[in-house]
Amino acid sequence: MILTSAVLALAIGVTAQEKAPLKLLHSTPLPQLHDGDFDHLTPDAAGNRLFVTAEENSKVLIFDLKTDKLVHTIDDVKAPHSLLYRADLKKLFVVDSDLGAVKIYETDSYKPAGSIKVREGADASGYDASSKLFYVVNGGKDAKLPNAYISIINVESGKTVADIKIDSDDIEGVAFEKAGPRMFVNVRGKNAVEVYDRTDRTLKATWSVAQEGKNPTSMAFDEGSHRLFLGTRVPGKLVVMDSDSGKIVTSYPAAAMVDDMAFDGASKRIYFAGSEFFDIFHQKDADHYDRIGHIATSFRAKTGVLVPELNRYYLAVPHHEKQTAELRVYEVLP
Repeated sequence: MILTSAVLALAIGVTAQEKAPLKLLHSTPLPQLHDGDFDHLTPDAAGNRLFVTAEENSKVLIFDLKTDKLVHTIDDVKAPHSLLYRADLKKLFVVDSDLGAVKIYETDSYKPAGSIKVREGADASGYDASSKLFYVVNGGKDAKLPNAYISIINVESGKTVADIKIDSDDIEGVAFEKAGPRMFVNVRGKNAVEVYDRTDRTLKATWSVAQEGKNPTSMAFDEGSHRLFLGTRVPGKLVVMDSDSGKIVTSYPAAAMVDDMAFDGASKRIYFAGSEFFDIFHQKDADHYDRIGHIATSFRAKTGVLVPELNRYYLAVPHHEKQTAELRVYEVLP
């Protein structure tokens, strides 16, 4: 009976693995890295490159997406957080918190090409393709300032064109509406989303998520279904909000300590990266979602990126105890 139970449990485990929406293809060990978090990842799918910020190791890592090998390291950074790659300019823009700067690199040679000054505490960022402006979160508690700011940068001229002052010292992430002027800002210090008009840069609405969870840290947007997705940390939840009214539609338990989330409109999936587990949700309709994957990962492996063009998901795994730092490559399955 014990043997039968063990075989049945193994069979169930194998079946679950077979049905998982992600399949681990490859891991690239990074033994040179010590303990410390990664932050955001940015792909250059056309050029078969992946840019990864090893935040607490003070490095930007560049991987070849054909071989999944590390091919270059930028190490004149201090605390890199987020990135913008502009293929037309052949430049990489690195948001560095401790330096209070957006550092610029040529992507043919990886040589430094200048920097743009912002406040310390520079962290999350977002690129508005319609205006070609780069929105960089900076200031706030990490800079020992009472307010955080969103600096709006013209990366072609290297100039800051405006600053939006936020009535909080802790913000994380922005999302842009393509069919209109709205920008959604994840204001972690208020457990809320604030809505700004990108045209006149004024606050239009504040929507609390506190009744569902605190420390909203990640954000994704399904503009077609008018749904904003938030990942909270206390507790770990996926919160679904109506992006027109701010009404919370539904919420679901999800992985702890989320840091990255992506919505893929083609497959109607939400990819939710947290510490030790990676969750995948399927959107049945705008108001209903199923968790179709709960994949064991590693301690604080909470940052990754979906690259639909390659049918891949890349997850950054930090060094911790016996776990070597590595980049894990997953195939996205139907």
